[in-house]
Amino acid sequence: MDRIATLGRAFFAVAIVAFGVQHVVHADFVTRVVPWWPDWIPGRRLWAGAVGAVLIGAGVAILMGKRTRVVAMLLGSIILLSFLFLAVPLAVTDSPLGGLWTWAGKALALSGGAFLVARSAITAAEPAAGGLVGLTPRFESLWSVGSWFFGAFLTLCGVQHFIHAGFVQSLVPSWIPGAAFWTYFAGVALIAGGIGVVIRKTAWLAGLLSGLMIFLWVVLLHIPRAAAAATQSTNETTAVFEALAMSGIAFLIAANVPPKS
Repeated sequence: MDRIATLGRAFFAVAIVAFGVQHVVHADFVTRVVPWWPDWIPGRRLWAGAVGAVLIGAGVAILMGKRTRVVAMLLGSIILLSFLFLAVPLAVTDSPLGGLWTWAGKALALSGGAFLVARSAITAAEPAAGGLVGLTPRFESLWSVGSWFFGAFLTLCGVQHFIHAGFVQSLVPSWIPGAAFWTYFAGVALIAGGIGVVIRKTAWLAGLLSGLMIFLWVVLLHIPRAAAAATQSTNETTAVFEALAMSGIAFLIAANVPPKS
């Protein structure tokens, strides 16, 4: 489980660094971490660079294990504010469970992922060292918050597979037969995973299987699409690292199921 947690943190941290690099390179808000930056706020390019620098610094710190709890807690809080004040107001203007809701859900899931990274950084030896005496229950709650955020996103995506089945089928690589079957199968799997990760008895299995499924999508779906659209759009590259982060979050849930009280 320690190796799974390490892998989950690495996936998440690499994605955060990649998001930061995208902000710096494109001097704009091209990811769902801080979506839809209001045009009325001046200095858009400057703010994009500043956010990019913060994301790169946070990702590197998590990857290197430097003050992971503090960095991850701050990162999770920043992304949660982005979800509440930027993503949600626009999502409510979209059709029910439309594309803007997907973008908002990604921000919520990434916020939960950061909280799970903070939770995973707590080891059994730390309370004995005097640093976390009396604080462990509070940090244990991070698992519940992160799992619920991620579970809500998976469930949303699963339902969308049925509502927008035609669009989802178009994403299935042409060399894989039975696009309709895989669309609905993935929808069921996402809903089951979303429910499973918030139930303590099933969280380890749901997290592990969801993480493996999403990682397969990174390899089979997202990387080929990003390579094909490398000079046309940043969206497919962003999607690669979003999926990598989601896979890592699922692994973190599986590896850090709190003991029964």
